[in-house]
Amino acid sequence: MNRINIITLGTEDINNALSFYTALGFESTVEGDAEEPSIVFFKNEGTRLALYPLEKLASDISSTHPPYRQAGFPGFTLAHNVKNKEEVDLLLQKAAQAGAEIVKSPQPTDWGGYSGYFRDLDGYYWEVAYGDIWTFDESNMLVL
Repeated sequence: MNRINIITLGTEDINNALSFYTALGFESTVEGDAEEPSIVFFKNEGTRLALYPLEKLASDISSTHPPYRQAGFPGFTLAHNVKNKEEVDLLLQKAAQAGAEIVKSPQPTDWGGYSGYFRDLDGYYWEVAYGDIWTFDESNMLVL
């Protein structure tokens, strides 16, 4: 088992979540009633999985007030890696306009990149990150 096909996010309001992710540019396929979908699938260009110590991940979001599970942090983040710094700023602005909370403004990282975090309408944390040493394959997947 060396592949993850779907990461499913639980949501309090599927229509709100659908509107939010559509505003970010995700293309969707809705199953069930269009008024009240039973599930929504997004057409992504691919997914990677990483493991990182929980305390360090929470601290990466905020070193002064790191979220923890008891405070609503689910113990994982989702990441969208981009090809330049401007895309980080643009996507975080787009997320904020769609109703996301910016929890870490875009800034240089200790590993030489540039990133920021937002929390979506259901409390999931997303990192938007750029690294000048990164390359992407023909499917726009980050080459690790």
